[in-house]
Amino acid sequence: MIDQNIVQQIAEEGIADSDMFIVDITVTPDNRIVVEIDNDGGIDIESCTRLHRFIESRLDRDAEDYELEVGSAGITAPFKVLRQYIKNIGNEVEVLTRAGQKLYGVLKSADEEQFVVTITKKVKPEGAKRKIEVEEDLTFTYNEIKYTKYLIRFK
Repeated sequence: MIDQNIVQQIAEEGIADSDMFIVDITVTPDNRIVVEIDNDGGIDIESCTRLHRFIESRLDRDAEDYELEVGSAGITAPFKVLRQYIKNIGNEVEVLTRAGQKLYGVLKSADEEQFVVTITKKVKPEGAKRKIEVEEDLTFTYNEIKYTKYLIRFK
């Protein structure tokens, strides 16, 4: 089986002079290699092709056969690395907590320990006849959630 760390090193070398970053690399026991990449502006097919060829040029098919797939992290796929959170600051996201609560809001900030989502909820002030919308910042650590992903809405 091809070592995932070797693929990681090769991929990092292949994107070193670009604004791309690695989201995930998996290697299955039958040597199916999947490399997910992203960048702040989005990934095009040429970037995937270049990295695919670079990785392929560094691996020896005669030593071990493999299947290689290089692609972008899907727009609706859950975030896997901090840089995806940072990239999406200001965008609407969906968060599913480990407690099973699903929230929708705007990603306000993110760092190594936690991230903040601003949600809008309706509350009825005391003595008021109607509910009003108020914004609330919710802070989550990464181990408190099952996933966070970009939310696509069609209005």
